[in-house]
Formats: sequence, structure tokens, C-alpha cells
Amino acid sequence: MSAAAKASSRWSDLKILWHLTMSPVRGNTHAQRLESFYSGQAENYDAFRARMLHGRRELIASIDFPPGGVWVDLGAGTGENVLAAGERAGQLSEIHLVDLSPSLLAVAPRNAARAGVDCVHTHLADATRFEREPESVDVVTCSYSLTMIPDWFEALAAAERMLRPGGTIAVVDFYVSRKYATEGMKQHGWLRRAFWTHWFAADNVHLTGDHIAMLHRRFEVQRFEERFGKIPYLPLVRAPYYQFVGTKPGGSSLAGVLI
Repeated sequence: MSAAAKASSRWSDLKILWHLTMSPVRGNTHAQRLESFYSGQAENYDAFRARMLHGRRELIASIDFPPGGVWVDLGAGTGENVLAAGERAGQLSEIHLVDLSPSLLAVAPRNAARAGVDCVHTHLADATRFEREPESVDVVTCSYSLTMIPDWFEALAAAERMLRPGGTIAVVDFYVSRKYATEGMKQHGWLRRAFWTHWFAADNVHLTGDHIAMLHRRFEVQRFEERFGKIPYLPLVRAPYYQFVGTKPGGSSLAGVLI
């Protein structure tokens, strides 16, 4: 990378960090607060978040998208997941990108064009209220979005309703374990739970161990991993995140997971 490119990258990072740490989040509704938070970050969002939101591309790469299938990405942001899917996204009949931030969603058509995909539809909508015909969707993804949806359990209920029996749900997000984790799952100490819960809450990102419990309860588990990832400019700490891939009970679909 040239000196000019490095300087530009550092300047972009500084702008993102200012919005993350100093810019006040305003608004009377969840949608207004989201747009207040993201409106100044949209153009530089993907480059910075690629170093912070670990496991997104790996999650998308693990999904076996069915030819002619339908994919709904809840909390899709800039549509970066379409880029991650690459050529495989082109074999789908419909891709629906759902987000509440118009600034982020405005970037999505450019990312779809870069991916060479022309079946993308963007929806400025609440993930808890976005509806498709029941059992009409093959794949639903949520990448670092559940922690930013206050009514996240309704978002998962909506995903379950729209998925075909045997359809795939794939989620990656930050989390903290419950105080007493389920046997076989990671147990985070009280300091780690407290630190990350309060650190992320400053940006209205709400960590919990309940996502994992609900996903395991409502879907048949195909793959589940708990990990730690680096945070830019915080070299000595690692934030906990998980990956979950499951299927809706009750049948088999053309969609699946590549193990």
C-alpha cells in the first residue's frame, strides 16, 4: 500500500472512530437512532468493519445457496454479504436486503453491481416487520444485526415464518455467555461479560447469551462455534462472537450448509 493510500486509510479510520466514540446518537425512535449513528460512517463502513466484524465472510461462504432460491438478509447494511457470496449469489432468483438505515442501504446497489448480481432488492424496513409469504424463503442471514435489533426475538420469529421447512438460517454476532452457560458452551467470566456488555451498549449494541439459546431451541443446528476476534486499535483485547448455521425443522430444502 502506498503512503497516500495508508494516509487515506488512517483518515477514514479516524472518522469512523470519531463517530463510534464521540458523535452523539440522537433520535426518538430506533430507526432515527440507527441513522444518526450510521449516516456519517456509510461510505467507510465496510473497510473498517471488515477488521472488526469477524466471521462474516466465512459464514456466507459456508452456505450452499440453491439455484433459483430466495435469500433474505436481515440488517443487511451496505449489502457487503452479497459481495462475500460472489458468483454463488448470481444463481439465486431473488435477494432481499433489509435495513433501517437509509445511508447504509444506499451503498448496497453499488456492492450488488460490483458482485455482478442483478436480482437484489433493497428494503428500508424494520427486520421485525418485514414479511414474505410464509415458507417462501430458502436462506435467511443476520450478520452482526441481532444485537442492534431491540425486538430481536421477533426478528427470529419472522425469519422462522418466512423460511421453508429445511431452509437455512445463518447468524454471526457478538455475544456474552449467560452467567451460567449451558454445558459444553464457553463460560465467560464476570469481568468479560461486564466489560463487553457496557462497551458495546454505548453504541446501542446489546450483547446477550440469549440469542444462542433461542437459535438452538428453534432451529436444527448444523454448525455452531464460539470465538474471539480482534478489535481495531485495541490490540490486547478480543471480543467474543459466535457463528450459527441451522435449518428450519420439518423438511428438507435445496438450501444447506457446506461443511
